[in-house]
Amino acid sequence: MILAFDDFEIDLQRSELRNAGEPVSVETRVFNLLCLLIGNHDRLVTKDEIIEVVWDGRAISDSAISTAIKETRKAVGDDGTRQAKIATVHGRGFRCVADVKIRGSANAAVLESTGTNEPEGKLDTTIPSFGGKPSIAVIPFQILSKLEEERPLADAIPAELISALSRLRWINVIARGSSFRFRQPDVSPQTVRQLLGASYCLTGIVEVFPDSLAITVELAETRHGNIVWGERYLSKLERLHEIRSEIIPGVISAIEVQVPLAEANAARTGGPQQLDAWSAFHIGLQHMYRFNRADNAAAAEHFRDAIGKDPRFARAHAGLSFTSFQIAFMNYEPDREQEIDAARASAEKSLELDPLDPFTNYNMGRVCWLTGDLESGLSWLDRSLQISPNFAQGHYVKALLEVLAGHGQKARESSTKAMALSPLDPLYYAMLGTHAQSYLCDGNYTEAAIWAERAARAPGAHHLLATVAAVAHHLNDDNEKALYWASNVRARRPDMLAASFFNAFPFAETPVKAVIHDALAELGF
Repeated sequence: MILAFDDFEIDLQRSELRNAGEPVSVETRVFNLLCLLIGNHDRLVTKDEIIEVVWDGRAISDSAISTAIKETRKAVGDDGTRQAKIATVHGRGFRCVADVKIRGSANAAVLESTGTNEPEGKLDTTIPSFGGKPSIAVIPFQILSKLEEERPLADAIPAELISALSRLRWINVIARGSSFRFRQPDVSPQTVRQLLGASYCLTGIVEVFPDSLAITVELAETRHGNIVWGERYLSKLERLHEIRSEIIPGVISAIEVQVPLAEANAARTGGPQQLDAWSAFHIGLQHMYRFNRADNAAAAEHFRDAIGKDPRFARAHAGLSFTSFQIAFMNYEPDREQEIDAARASAEKSLELDPLDPFTNYNMGRVCWLTGDLESGLSWLDRSLQISPNFAQGHYVKALLEVLAGHGQKARESSTKAMALSPLDPLYYAMLGTHAQSYLCDGNYTEAAIWAERAARAPGAHHLLATVAAVAHHLNDDNEKALYWASNVRARRPDMLAASFFNAFPFAETPVKAVIHDALAELGF
């Protein structure tokens, strides 16, 4: 994903700032602060949030924040007097005031609103009750071809998407018999909302050329008709079946990420007193994935609020398990065993309420990760992926458990699939870090160092991934980079020790554990 403003671009996937297409060299802290401010351009970012994300919650003076803001402004041609891009909101924090546009990768559609295209007459934009869950209608694609034998494509791909989406437990899918009535071109999302009650609408266009085809897919929210996500897939005609197998998981994974984000943003506009259980859950998800102490506590509060409003809300219990997992994993509190027990209790409750939700099975797998019960953890992850084969985070955690078991190649297969399925995932940095550790398992320290560097510099990366980078560079005989990342770890977490690392990553007694242990000792951990 690329955040564009004026002549600048932040390429989140490459962790790169560019001005008029040319890379701009900035320190990691400046880049992370810039990502935080530009990435949250729709809201105020408080000083406390900056401290949690950029300094990992350490005690920082106001002058240190002021210096970082000054350097960040300088990197994008701004200053404290003009404040054309980063404005100070006195006494509260800072806000990006630049006009930010979100773009996909080089082959992705630009994600911008295209207007509402209101139909004639006034529409009722309320939607029927689906138990608080979002709902989606998949409309037959439009096909631009004169060949009659290619027209079934316009129905075949949406039909497969409906079948795949129906396996997700957290979103309601409008039946094909209803959504396939919308065959006219340019049907507006508001019309779909009015007639089907869907909160999201997925549409597509198939363009057929002499020897190739292009399929453009767009996801829109139906209240205003704004585009939430879009992608364009290109293929040779003889690769038709391959492109279908690429589109289905790609769309499902995008919906897994984009719809919860849109739901959380929509929920925030109503005020906390108007939140239902589902809205509270989605706001909790936004906080949960930021991996810092303050946001994790906020996530837990939202999940408890959701459970209070709906005690049988399985995903809220699973989310609460994740927050307890995070406390133990990140060593936020001294009583680690208590948090592991809490994570297990919440995961068991979520499974009791909905054993067929991939998210509930996934969280039980994470509990097994913490306890070092890798065999049971892999079983839970396999079950999660049997329920939802395109669940990117499920593939990521399975990869990590394979790493902990010392299976480098198996881990790499799963981490590669996770990154391909969800390149905009909030845990993408962790996927990169797991991919790096898979190379450590195989003794390929050059590749491990390359991937670990990417992981540690990715937005949101925590101190444990910086530790992986220090180890990988040390084993790759790059002393300068190893010492840089070791210093980075100590600055963020002075209490970091080898024991802390192996508590978070409980490796089995394999050769790679011994190698990592020795590297940590040589680095002074």
